[in-house]
Parts: sequence; structure tokens; C-alpha cells
Amino acid sequence: MEYARKVGAKIRMYSELVMFSHTLFSLPFAVISMIWAAEGFPSWRVMLWGLIALIGARNGANAFNRVVDRTFDAQNPRTAHRHLPRMLLGEKEVLLFVVVNYAIFIFAAAMLNPLCFILSPVAIFLISSYSYTKRFTYMSHLYLGFTIASAPIGAWFAVTGQFAFTPFILGTIVMLWIAGFDIIYGSQDIEFDKNHGLWSVPSIFGLKNGLRIAAGLHLIMVLLLITLIPIRHLGWLYIAGIAISILLLMMEHKMIKPSNRKVMSVASYNLNQVISMVILFFTLGDFFLT
Repeated sequence: MEYARKVGAKIRMYSELVMFSHTLFSLPFAVISMIWAAEGFPSWRVMLWGLIALIGARNGANAFNRVVDRTFDAQNPRTAHRHLPRMLLGEKEVLLFVVVNYAIFIFAAAMLNPLCFILSPVAIFLISSYSYTKRFTYMSHLYLGFTIASAPIGAWFAVTGQFAFTPFILGTIVMLWIAGFDIIYGSQDIEFDKNHGLWSVPSIFGLKNGLRIAAGLHLIMVLLLITLIPIRHLGWLYIAGIAISILLLMMEHKMIKPSNRKVMSVASYNLNQVISMVILFFTLGDFFLT
């Protein structure tokens, strides 16, 4: 019983380390991409290995980011509670966790098709290199979005093994959406970033301009979601989902308050998890019911 408790506690710590709940940012768009690519449900084999690849890649990338940022996390009051600064997890064991998850990702990619396998090292390079971007460019927010955009693009490749236009529109939507709310989240660390030589849109352009840029990115995201209507011949359910998502985005930008960590967590994460699920359910409803 004691051993089981310790194992459960360790699993919970790793889940918190990689913020497993944040899978809701990329997974819904990956599912949409798979359904559209297959013109219905893909085979259970593609769904299984695609899901394993997605989880392996994001877990490895998030854990690697924690290792790379451990020194800054320890110095920042907002992040000092994380597992590595508090030494709840060791650096070597987290790196082992990274290697295992990347190996799982490569194996899952190989089980899908040759294109996914060939591109898997490229994907690992991209999702790992993000961890260093805040050291030299305020475009780190867009780069983060770019790496997460690999989810719907990779999902399309998993089903078809071919390039296409639609998944890159989905990927761009994800990139702009992620970058926008990452800028909002980063507004909490303006002074810390300035004092420690870290780059972010809010620390370079100021709070007000940073939030305007975030709003602009979300506006383009919405326009691209609308652009998909004629391209994919989408109906009223999809349009209703986009309308709800727009209202949620407006709420997100209305409630921003960098001095209140709880409010910022809701604005940056919770609301966006709801947005992704709204887009998923209404898009699938439109596909299967209309």
C-alpha cells in the first residue's frame, strides 16, 4: 500500500511537471485535423498511435523546458514552487523522463507512416529549441505557438502521409491563439523578465501594447477560423461554435489583471481550455450532424 502511494505521488508530480491538463490546447485541434483528413473517423490504429505520439512529444517538450528554465524558475516568486526549484524531482530523472517520452514519440511516429517517422527528429528539435528562445527574442510567444501547431499538422500527416493546405491553416490558428494568450500570461513577469535579460512582448513593448498585440493575434485567429467555412463547407453548428469562442476570447481580454495570479490563470488557461473544447464539439457536431 505504501509503495502504491509513493508511485501514485510520483505520477502526480510528473503530471503536474508537464502540465498534462494543458493537452486540451493541442489535442482538440489534432482530433479535428484527423477527422477532416480521414473524412470521418480514422482507423483505431491511427488514432491510438497518433494520440501516443502527441502525448510523448508534449510531455518530453514540457519536461525539457522545466529543466532548461530551472534557474529562472527558482528566482521568480511566481514559479519558485515548481518541482525542480523545490527539488521534489531531480534534474537527471526529469531528463530521463524527457528521453523516454521522445523515444515513445519517435516509435509512435514510425508506427504511423514513413513521413511521420522522417519528420519526428525535426519535430523534437523544434519543440525542444523553444525553451531557449526567451533568451534572445520577444518572438518566443509565436515560436511556442508554432511548436504546438505541429499537433494538427502532424495529425493530418498521421492519417494521410501527405502534405495539404487545410492542416497548415489549422496550425496557423493554433499558433496565433497560443501566442496571444502566452503574451497575456507573460504580462505577469514584465519586471522579472527585464531584470533577468529575458525577452517577451510585454517586457519589450509594455503592458498596454503587449495586450494590444495579443488581441491582434486573436483577431487574425478568428478571421482564419471564419476562412475555413467556405474551404471546408462548414455549416451553422461550426459558426455557432466560433461565435461562442469569440465571446470567450472577449471575456478573456476583458478580465486581464496581471497583479492577480488567480485571475490570470483563469484568463490564460481555463478559458482557453473551454475555447478549444467548444471549437472541437461544435466542429465535430457540424461534421457528423449537418
